[in-house]
Amino acid sequence: MDEEHGNSIGSSSSNLETAKAERSVWLMKCPVAVAKSWKSHPQSDPHPLAKVVLSLDPLHPDGSSSLQFTMEMANTEAGSVPKSYSLNMFKDFVPMSVFSETNQGKVAMEGKVEHKFDMKPHGENIEEYGKLCRERTSKSMIKSRQIQVIDNDRGIHMRPMPGMVGLISSTSKDKKKTVPVKQSDVKRTRRDRGELEDIMFKLFERQPNWALKQLVQETDQPAQFLKEILNELCVYNKRGTNQGTYELKPEYKKVVEDTTAE
Repeated sequence: MDEEHGNSIGSSSSNLETAKAERSVWLMKCPVAVAKSWKSHPQSDPHPLAKVVLSLDPLHPDGSSSLQFTMEMANTEAGSVPKSYSLNMFKDFVPMSVFSETNQGKVAMEGKVEHKFDMKPHGENIEEYGKLCRERTSKSMIKSRQIQVIDNDRGIHMRPMPGMVGLISSTSKDKKKTVPVKQSDVKRTRRDRGELEDIMFKLFERQPNWALKQLVQETDQPAQFLKEILNELCVYNKRGTNQGTYELKPEYKKVVEDTTAE
């Protein structure tokens, strides 16, 4: 058994390409609009997608805040997509490595994550980003569902609706009451991240403070998924009159205020 186990390990390790294992890699979380723009970029195009600008404060070269990273998009298809972004670098994160796999099943180690960034629109482009958010919100509000009339009105071929237990024959003498399913027992499906952000901005236009339970009811999204979005867009009030609620961060409040003004 030990010999077979050792052969298995040797076989799996021989399929892993480690030539680039020590290469430095940057991990960056970017907005949905940027990801779509990069994904649509032709691979045959030799021009760069963007450039990173590193700024250093000469008066405080050793300070932790002396280094500032910004990214300038080389080209964007939509005019409302911001061109300039700030890269907020994380100081502490779990050590990670990047792997790739080909269609033939060959696995390769592409490098180690040296820096991790959170990409956000630069201050001067916040209005453009606000316009983009409003456009996405308008598109998400368009209803794509259609109503179709079914000839068979007896409902024999229809599935039971949520909240109903089984199918009860209309000729049954003993009609049992249907038992509704509790909302907490219903498994919620995650929305697209960009679409959910648009809905969140719309809700904060209605009122500035929301509790997590209220947002779960309004969006019908899993609480843990909502917390991830809220940690990026909002601040949590631990004390004061609005204790236990979330409100938008200052950089996103301007977007909501501009939307309300229009």
